[in-house]
Amino acid sequence: MWSDNDTRRDFLNFRCVADTAAELIIQAEGTPLSMGVSGGWGVGKSSMLNLINDAIADRDDDGKYLFVEFNAWLYQGYDDARAALLEQIAAALIERASDNETGLEKAKGLLKRVNWLRVAGLTVGSGVAMAFGLPPIGLVGAGLSAVKDMTDGNVTTEDVEGAAEAGRDLAAAGAGLINPESGKTPPAQIEALRKHFKETLEELDTTLVVLIDDLDRCLPGTAISTLEAVRLFLFLPRTAFIIAADDKMIRQAVRVHFKNVDLDDELVTNYFDKLIQIPLRVPPLGTQEVRAYLMLLHVDKAGLGEDEVERVRGAVCDRLSESWKGKRADLAFMLDLLPECPPDLRRNLELSDRLAPLLASAMHVAGNPRLIKRFLNTLWIRLAVARAQGVAVDESTLAKVLLFERCASESAYQRLVSEVNNSDNGCPSFLAEGEASARAGQPIPSLGRDWDTPFVKDWLALEPALAQSDLRAVVYVSRETMPIITPADAMSTEALGLLEALLSMTSSSTALKDRLQALPGRDHQLMVERMLVRARQEQKWGKPSVLFAFLALIEAAPEMSKTFVDFMQDVDVKRLTAAIVPLLGDKPWAEPLLRGWKDADETSGPVKKAIGRLKAFE
Repeated sequence: MWSDNDTRRDFLNFRCVADTAAELIIQAEGTPLSMGVSGGWGVGKSSMLNLINDAIADRDDDGKYLFVEFNAWLYQGYDDARAALLEQIAAALIERASDNETGLEKAKGLLKRVNWLRVAGLTVGSGVAMAFGLPPIGLVGAGLSAVKDMTDGNVTTEDVEGAAEAGRDLAAAGAGLINPESGKTPPAQIEALRKHFKETLEELDTTLVVLIDDLDRCLPGTAISTLEAVRLFLFLPRTAFIIAADDKMIRQAVRVHFKNVDLDDELVTNYFDKLIQIPLRVPPLGTQEVRAYLMLLHVDKAGLGEDEVERVRGAVCDRLSESWKGKRADLAFMLDLLPECPPDLRRNLELSDRLAPLLASAMHVAGNPRLIKRFLNTLWIRLAVARAQGVAVDESTLAKVLLFERCASESAYQRLVSEVNNSDNGCPSFLAEGEASARAGQPIPSLGRDWDTPFVKDWLALEPALAQSDLRAVVYVSRETMPIITPADAMSTEALGLLEALLSMTSSSTALKDRLQALPGRDHQLMVERMLVRARQEQKWGKPSVLFAFLALIEAAPEMSKTFVDFMQDVDVKRLTAAIVPLLGDKPWAEPLLRGWKDADETSGPVKKAIGRLKAFE
């Protein structure tokens, strides 16, 4: 199994982005800086934070950087995010100041202000934030008139106090928690907090690097209050904030948080840009990166030893950095790195080499590292289930079917499973033409609306071919997503026995007619469905045994003739032989079918002649 958590090991050559971010912070030389690491769910934002942290630490020869990791999601619903952030920073500063008496007192004084912030944070809101440079779009309700006074470009102390009026009483009521100086307004208290924080960092000669993660998991209010805390209370010299979040989620949080204010796209962008100075995006993965990632995940689990794994990892990342030159981190490259590659690892590397293009391009995976891990974990679990129950399953076949389950439409996957369940030998033979055409690079015959997609085309070309493979074991170990249900499960015992007898017929017979007539209509329909599965496997239509089965059943249940005729009308007339004509010639329900064959240009001469000799066509 592969852990779904973030990592400090670079399997994707993200170090180039991490090194760039680290250099920007180092070169800022204490100037306050906010950086956003953006990207969707599972792309590696948390891992990027770890790599940036390590890249700064590697450059910190004097030990002047203090790292604080903050996850706002952990505090949601339990604490005020702004106060929790400040408390965590103060605690880290206290630990840093253990051998600096003056710095220790200042850090402890900073911690004492947290309780006041918890009270004031309930009421002051964005009105005070405007006094410190945040966009004037957050204050609503009773403070709306104060907002108008503060948007003329000349913010005064009176304006700030007016904007905070709604929160002043509650802040005063909670003043006993920290005993602030009498008469100071919330803005004054906040300014005092900022000053105290600045002096603490100066005394400790420390640059604070705060790494904020999982902000896009938070409710809009928590996300916005955390970001406002960064700009309002903490954005001072000797600070750097690196915030991992999906920027689309944060922009939406701005809209939701300020739902009573008419926001256009420009205001949302301005607010976001005020909070995040430097936007960085986690690079999306292409086929090269996905292939390397898959292979390194398997190398990491192959028991090669830590030093050997690190050697291979470093070589793969170096190779990825040259991918723009046409260099490939592919199977051949990996086998050169591992000349004595264990057989199991080699098989996994070969499988990774084949799967990578589809995992990179398929819409439901799209090269997402977390989804790739989940794919591999699901594959591992199903292989473990198979081993535990003594079921022999080919790993490559299971992986190909799992990929289809993950990326194809639900109805397409249902059809695949249904074809396997209904087939006598468990083979999805309906895939044969599509797989052959896909491997030859030719247009693929239509398999249905849900199958005519680029993914299915690429999937059909992927080895191994499945049309002649018994997939019943694969379906069995995959049954947590699709139960194994065959027509035989719904048939009565009598019907099942008669079906076996029908499918073994080699000539016309009415011996089973009475017993077939005694069956309910549902059994007739289920029998036809099973017979159609056998019929789809026939390549030549002369006197196949399944034809005799149909004729016997239709004799007992004439209403089943329509299903058979509909099926035969779709059979390529080139697959007909003259031997089938006499068997259908005396059946009134078959006349439209025979007439269509006679009129078709591609019907062979012998078949047309045989039809022409029938009494109805003379």
